Amino acid sequence: MRIGVPKEIKTLEFRIGATPGVVQRLCREGHQVFVEAGAGAGIGLADQVYADVGADILPDADAVFAAAEMIVKVKEPQAVEIARLKPHHILFTYLHLAADPDQARGLMESGCTAIAYETITDRSGRLPLLAPMSQVAGRMSVDVGAYHLLKPAGGRGLLLGGAPGVLPARVLILGGGVAGKHAAEMAIGHGADVTLYDISAARLEQLDDQFGGRLKTCYSTHDLVAEALPTADLVIGCVLIPGAAAPKLVTRADLKKMRPGTVLVDVAIDQGGCFETSHPTTHADPTFVVDDVIHYCVANMPGAAPLTSTYALSAATAPYISDLAAKGVDKALADDPGFAAGLNVRDGRIVYPAVAEALGFS
Repeated sequence: MRIGVPKEIKTLEFRIGATPGVVQRLCREGHQVFVEAGAGAGIGLADQVYADVGADILPDADAVFAAAEMIVKVKEPQAVEIARLKPHHILFTYLHLAADPDQARGLMESGCTAIAYETITDRSGRLPLLAPMSQVAGRMSVDVGAYHLLKPAGGRGLLLGGAPGVLPARVLILGGGVAGKHAAEMAIGHGADVTLYDISAARLEQLDDQFGGRLKTCYSTHDLVAEALPTADLVIGCVLIPGAAAPKLVTRADLKKMRPGTVLVDVAIDQGGCFETSHPTTHADPTFVVDDVIHYCVANMPGAAPLTSTYALSAATAPYISDLAAKGVDKALADDPGFAAGLNVRDGRIVYPAVAEALGFS
């Protein structure tokens, strides 16, 4: 198969869809790989590194899309990229369509087959291609939250772990999945007072055992979350419903209960965000303030650590890319129901039920 790896063009996005090791594997398996010139520059990978493992380096994205049958990316296609897609293309990347009707319409109109990393499942029902970036985003959420709690960044002037004789900051984590767990690890490591909320009693029990009492856990209801907000310093939203829009767990009215300089970090912003007042931001301008509460809502958080993120993501996507390339869409998806769960758009239709419902296309 002919596989294209274009340069990512979302604002301050430096990741690349395939590492040289993945490209080498694909070339050895008999496929032809086209990499856009400069695609790896953001993580220090020169074109020659890709050429040395068998890739054809093409001058621009137009050439890559024209040459390829499958397009492998990291972030959702931007409007100019959607315009390059044709019915014969397989698009394999993060899509997060539930919060992006314009992208959904564009992909439907293109006629391409679009497979989303974030809805693929493994035999245990986990999300193997979402997990690496959720791990990075969860860990980053604490770092960016801690920074924005400092006075020069507009926060309350708190050190996350406090100091001898001074209480640590109080951190609330909404959601106990992969991102929430990693956020908890980082926040506890900083010495913060951490409470995690989830709607699964089994998950809360698992996390309680895992953290050995260092993590407070609480069953999540709006009343219980709202009750905790007035004394919170940092709130991290990590809620995930695969493929669907994130529920709004903190409302505009709730903000008025919070202290000025409190920080909200919305890890769920790719799926529309779990705070009512959230809207997507970029690394160029990551925060905004509503009712004196700082909102950090960057939609590609792992893009700030592109070297770590690219290698973590490629390790997870490589077997799926190989499978698609060797078998084609129909057989690859038929052989693996979890892989088939990644199919979001085909023949001009949204075929993933939760996405169709969220967009009103069901």
